[in-house]
Amino acid sequence: MKKTKNPALAQKRRIAFLDFDNTITKSDCLDNIIARFSYDKRWIQLEEKWKRGEIGSRDCLKGQMKCVRISKRALDRYLATVKLDPYFKKLIKLLGKKKVETIILSDNFDYILRRILRAETFGNLNIFANKLGFAKDRLIPDFPFGKKDCTFCGHCKTSNLLENVDRDSTIFFIGDGLSDICPAQYADIVFAKQDLLAYYKNNKAHCLPFKGLKDVYDYFKRSLK
Repeated sequence: MKKTKNPALAQKRRIAFLDFDNTITKSDCLDNIIARFSYDKRWIQLEEKWKRGEIGSRDCLKGQMKCVRISKRALDRYLATVKLDPYFKKLIKLLGKKKVETIILSDNFDYILRRILRAETFGNLNIFANKLGFAKDRLIPDFPFGKKDCTFCGHCKTSNLLENVDRDSTIFFIGDGLSDICPAQYADIVFAKQDLLAYYKNNKAHCLPFKGLKDVYDYFKRSLK
């Protein structure tokens, strides 16, 4: 694991990578959709297998999405109710002012992210996520950023992180989940909560705990010149 260190703020590029569910949003949007709109309980068994490490998130999501029944119009109505962390807009504005690039890496689906963020006037953010198609009341998942030799994540966040940085970039990572463990290892500064924080504590590695994006906002406002 790469040990977190203080960034050299004079470096050429500074890039902040953010997870989406339960980081930018106030809850896990994708989990809520699966739980709310599945027609049976098979998704729970898949979730338990994933938590035990018996299957990766790609296979888990493929199976869970087969359980979901919702039309595109109904999904749009639901997505309009999803709440963002109240400091997300302030954080994005601050990062822009401080010349820090912002990229969202998510194991959710691009349509869902863009629909929510467009509603909040963030439609131009750089987003990497799984793809979602529609067939009547079915949601069809696709995983263009998956790795053939690794099925742990549907979206290999690490690959997209590394493809969007330079050798001398200062990398910030902000996340909460198991899919954030791998990409966070390449960051100079890691903000972590929940499962990601537990991983860092268990491995006695340094990170910056946060409860909400206000903590992240306060750090950048205080630390970046």
